[in-house]
Amino acid sequence: MTTPLVYIVAAERSGELLGADLIRSLRKERGDGLDFAGVGGAAMAAEGVETSVDIDGLAIIGWIGGLLAWRRVKERVALTVADILARKPDVVVLIDSWGFMLRVAQGVRAADPSIKLIKYVGPQVFATRPGRARTLAATVDHLLSIVSFDAPFYTDFGLPVTFVGNPTLERMTVGDGAAFRASHGLAADAQAMLVLFGSRPAEIRRMYDVMVQAIERILRRQPDLKIVIVLAEPVAHIVQARLQIDTRMPDDIIIVSEAEKADAFAAVDLALACSGTVITELATTGVPTVAAYRLGWITWALIRMLNVMKSPYTTLVNMASDSNLVLEHVQTRCTPPRLAASTQSLLDSPERRQKISQALRQATDEMRGEGKASDRAAEIVLQYLPRT
Repeated sequence: MTTPLVYIVAAERSGELLGADLIRSLRKERGDGLDFAGVGGAAMAAEGVETSVDIDGLAIIGWIGGLLAWRRVKERVALTVADILARKPDVVVLIDSWGFMLRVAQGVRAADPSIKLIKYVGPQVFATRPGRARTLAATVDHLLSIVSFDAPFYTDFGLPVTFVGNPTLERMTVGDGAAFRASHGLAADAQAMLVLFGSRPAEIRRMYDVMVQAIERILRRQPDLKIVIVLAEPVAHIVQARLQIDTRMPDDIIIVSEAEKADAFAAVDLALACSGTVITELATTGVPTVAAYRLGWITWALIRMLNVMKSPYTTLVNMASDSNLVLEHVQTRCTPPRLAASTQSLLDSPERRQKISQALRQATDEMRGEGKASDRAAEIVLQYLPRT
C-alpha cells in the first residue's frame, strides 16, 4: 500500500501559516506515515512542502482586484488543478482565499470526484454573501471552521462542519516587552504605539499614506509618542523602501521584523493597524487597537449597492463579542482625522485602555474554543485518509 498523500493549498501568508501548523499536527499523529505536497510559500516550504506554483500576486482584495488579476488567477488555478490531478492525493486541504480555492475545488471535483476536498476556513457568510454557503456545500466534503457560529449556515445544505478553533489565537506567545524596550532604547515610561500597515501590496497602496497622515496628526499633539513598526514579511521590502524616503515620519521610529512581533506587542500601549489577521493577534495579547481598512472604491460601491454586508462589524473579535472592542474605521470612515481622533482617545485614557485590554483577552479566550485547533483539524483530515 502506498503512503497516503495530503495536498495542501494556501494562496497567501496567513493561510500557509495555518497549513504549516496543520502539517506539524498531522506528523505528530502519523509520524512518517504521510506524504505531503501542495501550493504555498516560505512557511510551508520550511515544513518540506515545495511548490511548483508561484503564489505571488494571489493575495487579492475585492471584486475589482479579482477582475484585474483574473488572467493570473486563472493560470495559477489551472496549474494547481493539473498538479493535484497528476499526483492524485487522498485528500486536498484548501485554506482560506475563497475565490481561488473555490475554482481549484470545482476544477478537481469536475475532473476526479474521488479526491476528497476539505475547506479550511470558510467564507464569512455570517457577515456577507450567505449564498456562498450553498456553493461551498456543493463543492467540498468538509469544512473546518475557525469561528464557532459558522456551522448553521452550512449544515442546512448538508455540508459537515467542524469547529476546530482559531490557530491564530494559539500562535501568539507572550512577548517580553521590557526586553524589547531595553534593546531598542525605549524608556520604560514612554508611551509607544505599534503601527502595522498590512501584509498585501494592495493594502500598502491604499493604507500607507492615510495611516502616515494620521500618525502626523497624532505626533503634532503628542510629539513624545514613540512609533514602533512591525513589517509583515510579504511586503517588508515595499514598506521599508517607502519609510526610507518618507520625510513625514520621525527619525527615531523603531522598525522591526515579524521575528520581534510578540515582544513588540508586549511593549506598546496601543496599535494602529490595517485590518486583517493581525487584529485577532493583537486582541489575543490584549493590545487596544484602532483598525483601518479601505477597499477599492468601485468594489466598495458595489458592496453598498448590493447590500452584501450583513454584519455591523468587520473584525472577527467584534463579531464574536458583538461589541466595538476594536475601534473600526472602514472606507469612508478611514480618514486621517478619524484615525487620529480614535487613537488619541485611547492615548488619553489609560483606564479605558486597561478595560479594553481585559475585554479583548476575554473575547479571544471564548473564540479559542477547546484549544489545539491544528490538532483538531488534523483529526478530521485523518478521517479522510486510508489507514496504513
